[in-house]
Amino acid sequence: MNTGEVMRFAWQGVTANKTRSALTTLGILIGVAAVIILVAVGTGSSKAVQDQISALGSNTLTVTASSTQGGGVGGGPFGGGGGGFPGLGGGEDQATSQNATQTRQPELTIADARAIAESADAPDVLGVAPVVNAQDVTATYSGASHSVGTFTGTTPAYLPIDNTAVTYGQSMTDADYTSHRRVALVGVSVAEDLVGDDVESLVGETVSFNGLSFEVLGILEKKGSTGPQDQDDRVLAPATAVQDTLAGYGALDSISVKATSADGVDAATSQVQAILDAQHGVTSADRDYSISSASSILSAATSSNQTFTVLLGAVAAISLLVGGIGVMNIMLVTVTERTREIGIRKAIGAGKGAIIGQFLTEAVLLSLFGGVVGVAIGLLGSQFTIVGVEPVVAPYSVFLAFGVAIVIGLAFGLYPANRAASLRPIDALRYE
Repeated sequence: MNTGEVMRFAWQGVTANKTRSALTTLGILIGVAAVIILVAVGTGSSKAVQDQISALGSNTLTVTASSTQGGGVGGGPFGGGGGGFPGLGGGEDQATSQNATQTRQPELTIADARAIAESADAPDVLGVAPVVNAQDVTATYSGASHSVGTFTGTTPAYLPIDNTAVTYGQSMTDADYTSHRRVALVGVSVAEDLVGDDVESLVGETVSFNGLSFEVLGILEKKGSTGPQDQDDRVLAPATAVQDTLAGYGALDSISVKATSADGVDAATSQVQAILDAQHGVTSADRDYSISSASSILSAATSSNQTFTVLLGAVAAISLLVGGIGVMNIMLVTVTERTREIGIRKAIGAGKGAIIGQFLTEAVLLSLFGGVVGVAIGLLGSQFTIVGVEPVVAPYSVFLAFGVAIVIGLAFGLYPANRAASLRPIDALRYE
């Protein structure tokens, strides 16, 4: 029996009971589609996180206070520091004794930010900005109100560090910072809730934040959302004004630092560490602060999302396995139903290879149909946003899912085919 005849008999066997064949392929179809869609969701989630972190810039550093206490040189929230520098105002801070040694709580101060920015030992540092966050801030304007997601007090230097631009109006200036002027840059989501789609009309108006009036200088460029996080639900204002009104004169929440280039991140990190070690009177063994970079966060996030994607794919692959079991079950039933047919074919000279080839081909055809339709449904389903994530189809998942479907057809069809070929002609002919 040649290959053409084997294919013809297999096709006839598959199409003899169309409903049963369709239901059998359904398991493979669902498995293939699930693998493609879930891997696409995982890949899309990973891409969204990467885009969000990359938007900060690969040369961005964030300095935060750690939970470890250490001894250090005095320098309270506004202590230390000589002359001013762009973006941090100048010598308006109340000085404290630079020689008084004391035990201090882990904290970052304006003096720390100034030391980094003014140091000649930090050639790889391009920009520095202190960050103070006000909590539970509600914006109100002409009867409309909005609960602000993030209210950040900082300096003009923060915008280029954060890769943020002003779409309408103008940015705040160093003079706004030094004069403690109550001005604000408003995110698109905040502006839309206050004035609707015409966000530009909010420029120049006075908005109340927790009952305190701030003039809106400009509207920040739209950055969009990443899953449930809205990057446009924020307000930026001079740190001095925020400390005067909403946050109080405590420690900084963080210090944002921009390296001169992505290649200079490691060098900038070392330079910032040396400066802060001297400021805080600590060493590498007992530092009371930590430095993270966008690149390190990106690496960790990518690794985490890859694990998440693999887990999603593995869960979906279980349905492929179940589909394979369904194929084997139906093929065993088919062998039982066609026992007499098998006996007749063997009696007239069909060899074991021909019988195995026929039933194995039937199993592969069932998997092939399910695989093709599953790929189509998987690609179609990946065009829709799922749980707030824009799926991104990974080409490898398409080929992998389809290939596994065919392999499953071969693997799970082999036992029924071999069982059919092993029947003795005399026993098969006697089978009722």
